[in-house]
Amino acid sequence: QVQLVESGGGLVQAGGSLRLSCAASGRTFRNYVMGWFRQAPGKEREFVASISWSGGETYYLDSVKGRFTISADNAKKTVYLQMNSLKPEAAAVYSCKADHGVVTRSPNNWGRGTQVTVCS
Repeated sequence: QVQLVESGGGLVQAGGSLRLSCAASGRTFRNYVMGWFRQAPGKEREFVASISWSGGETYYLDSVKGRFTISADNAKKTVYLQMNSLKPEAAAVYSCKADHGVVTRSPNNWGRGTQVTVCS
């Protein structure tokens, strides 16, 4: 089991930047692949980005490629999501997820989420 705590959300103007953090704890956190999902009101939760602790392999939602960067600091047991050139449609609750192999929407190992609001 792994525990996840997100931080870094807030209000930003369109075109601005935010960096989200996801602090992981638990003895076996390095066995997991880490991901970020987001959910806007009235919409389904969608995958944003993922990274493996071991190899640093990253994957992104097509619409955020080139603007968002996911990274992991093993020493701090923290995963980051740097979001640049934010658009109003990026407003959502962003949640951190841990899975074995591939991140999914399965019910286990979610953080509580952090709100991102983008004003135009």
